[in-house]
Amino acid sequence: MFVTDNFHSLKQKILFFILLSPLLLSAQAFRSYSNEFLTIGVDAAGLGMSKSVVATTNDVNSIYWNPAGLVGIEDYQGSLMHASYFAGIANYNHASFAMPIDKESAVGVSIIRFGVDDILNTTELIDSDGNIDYNRIQLFSSVDYAFNFAYARNLIFKDVKFGVNAKIVRRIIGDFASSYGFGFDAGIQFERNSWKFGLMARDITTTFNSWAINEDEFNKIKDAIPGENQDLPETTEITKPKLQLGVAKSWRIGRMFNLLSEANANMRFTKTNDIFSSDVVSIDPAMGFQLDYDELVFLRAGVGNFQYITEFDNSKSLSMQPNFGVGFKYNGIKIDYALTNIGSVGNALYSNIFSITIDYSFFRP
Repeated sequence: MFVTDNFHSLKQKILFFILLSPLLLSAQAFRSYSNEFLTIGVDAAGLGMSKSVVATTNDVNSIYWNPAGLVGIEDYQGSLMHASYFAGIANYNHASFAMPIDKESAVGVSIIRFGVDDILNTTELIDSDGNIDYNRIQLFSSVDYAFNFAYARNLIFKDVKFGVNAKIVRRIIGDFASSYGFGFDAGIQFERNSWKFGLMARDITTTFNSWAINEDEFNKIKDAIPGENQDLPETTEITKPKLQLGVAKSWRIGRMFNLLSEANANMRFTKTNDIFSSDVVSIDPAMGFQLDYDELVFLRAGVGNFQYITEFDNSKSLSMQPNFGVGFKYNGIKIDYALTNIGSVGNALYSNIFSITIDYSFFRP
């Protein structure tokens, strides 16, 4: 019985950290980091350029990168993306659709799903008599959703586009907890000659997440560590605003080649490990390149995520993340591939990302 009790206690401790640590870490009011799955990005083309597309995005994926770019679409467009995260433990998927309203405006909708499925729930593994019963194990998922609704239009001023994105965030941790969140993004693009400029403000009103915690499920594991974590965690979290600035320029190389380059400054209003960091703002620069052959074949590369890493001897070293990608466009269908670390977490394995974008204008008679 002593062994069984120890096993039961160990099982509770493990479950406590696996199941509720994400909630305890994120569901605190006024935290600087929440809804981090929304910072991963969408579309292999943009990820292959290290997310440096704020000034140049002009298709259905602009719903995420900068809604102002939706003005660039001329007909119905749809996009799908899939990526495996942590060597297949989690899956990251994106789908979007956009269409023009008239020559001056467009709308779009998208959904993002980031989830870990088929997690073992062993809170009922041991019955009331202290016996281990594997038939009592159940499966659950930890899933994050984001639903985006975007609108964009040309402004009165020449070459200025504006877009806004309203998002609903739904997060579910099995039967343990769930939340709803609401927020807004806004973006501007400006073009003059071969230069393009972009500004994307994320969570401009801050994004609020309100958690509902199942107390019955929580009570099963809250006493895993005696004397600690006895109370329910805070149930409100706020995502602080972030800014992305982009400037891009394109060149014509010969008769058939085009080169596009873009530099972005990603700013968070808190102190981080970014290469430029202060108590007021931290800046993470990124740069991306795209070389295309007659807009049929695309080769992409980029570098970003410049971070200072603290070593074991307390010295600091600078790390960066390179990204690569290729794309093919034919008869209204564009297929893109990127090799990138979608988690942006140091030594994590790189991920293979695939996306497809369909432009219906090619299929019209």
